[in-house]
Amino acid sequence: MNKFEQYRKTYPEFHFHSYSIFEDANAIYLQYEFEIPNLTKFSPQLKILKKDFSFKSIQSSYASNMAFHIGLIELISYWKCTCSPKIIIHCGTLNEDQITWWKKLYFYGLGELFFTNGITTSFEDFVTINCLPGSPTFDYTPIEDASCGYIIPIGGGKDSTVTLELLNLNKKTDYCLIINPKPVTLNCAQIAGFNNSNIIEVYRSIDKNLLLLNEKGFINGHTPFSAMLAFVSYFIAYLLSKKYIALSNENSANEANVIGQKVNHQYSKSFEFECDFKEYTNKYLKAPVTYFSFLRPLNELQIAKLFAKLEQYHNTFKSCNVGSKGDYWKWCCNCAKCLFAYIILSPYLYKEKLVSIFGTDMFENTNLLKIFLQLTGNAETKPFDCVGTFEEVNFAISKTIENIQKVNKPLPYLLDYYKKHYPLVDTSIDITMQYNEENGLNEEQNAILRKEVFSSDSSIDTIF
Repeated sequence: MNKFEQYRKTYPEFHFHSYSIFEDANAIYLQYEFEIPNLTKFSPQLKILKKDFSFKSIQSSYASNMAFHIGLIELISYWKCTCSPKIIIHCGTLNEDQITWWKKLYFYGLGELFFTNGITTSFEDFVTINCLPGSPTFDYTPIEDASCGYIIPIGGGKDSTVTLELLNLNKKTDYCLIINPKPVTLNCAQIAGFNNSNIIEVYRSIDKNLLLLNEKGFINGHTPFSAMLAFVSYFIAYLLSKKYIALSNENSANEANVIGQKVNHQYSKSFEFECDFKEYTNKYLKAPVTYFSFLRPLNELQIAKLFAKLEQYHNTFKSCNVGSKGDYWKWCCNCAKCLFAYIILSPYLYKEKLVSIFGTDMFENTNLLKIFLQLTGNAETKPFDCVGTFEEVNFAISKTIENIQKVNKPLPYLLDYYKKHYPLVDTSIDITMQYNEENGLNEEQNAILRKEVFSSDSSIDTIF
């Protein structure tokens, strides 16, 4: 019996006992109580700093409903320890349509976790969700509100900085939103012109009992954090009467990590999830809030091209998960996310500018060959990280090789390896001039982005 089957037999139930929403002078708090009987209990918390924000009252049935829904996505981080076959909800009621929706999010949002842990299961069998008789029900009456303006969730990487710079934002009435802020994310917001009073800070605490189970070898892995961000940002948009939540997820997030399987590290950043979330909130939450990704029409190479011009962020932005541990965020320069960022920026910033950002020429690192092959599609799986498509990576590599050869410079190790083993792609068809019409932008937002994409020079200059 494998670990998955053993834990499901030993711990057949996961309980969502309760949630609470309360406040003091400094913050709004969301508190949850989960339990895996005969194993442990969990009490995670989210804290939203008040600052001088004009929040709506949290003493309402709507705020209670939102707190309950945030708990439904929070619980997945704790349920995954044992993958108990039953989730039992004591504190709210879901209809069959809602249960199916949540099962889909859990199943595909945990696709990477199932794959990396060797778990074989199905949508029908992996879990049942039961609401106990007598559990509270919620009023789904539409919220009448004159909402306007934007909330921009930011994570410190290149994508959200492009959104901050391109959208027509009012730095006095619009907001940045950061979960578990670090100096890098706060600095990016400040560079964009937002001061402390327009930066929403949310602190999410992980229950220590979860960390103890991880140390003991219980099931662990990737969870759909972006879905958590979706529900939290939606709630805050309601509290602040903001109309738009503008994410910075790109078209590249739709590509699977395992060839031939629907296993996607970025599932909750995908357009499929974005559409599902809109449908669900329109049915069951009904605030006048629009959740969309401003960069959805673009690929990663287009975003890199736009970001290359934003020199004010070059020595601040970070995307490395390994290097994000602790207060000082740095590029580790040994992981897939670092190498992808290096590759995708290389047609525009290689060599001196790019080396000044990362502190080293990653193309000369022989230890990165395995990751390099995964990123280019020459391995069984794409790295389980937020990286671009094979098309984008191969185009960027081919263009950088062409740029270097134009000035008769020797190719660094990884690029030389690529040229010797794989054909260069045809870069005369510039994929930075594409535009994906399947997106959630309105006419004004599309016009802003189109202007930036199609008014820029379609050629890529050598800057070695």
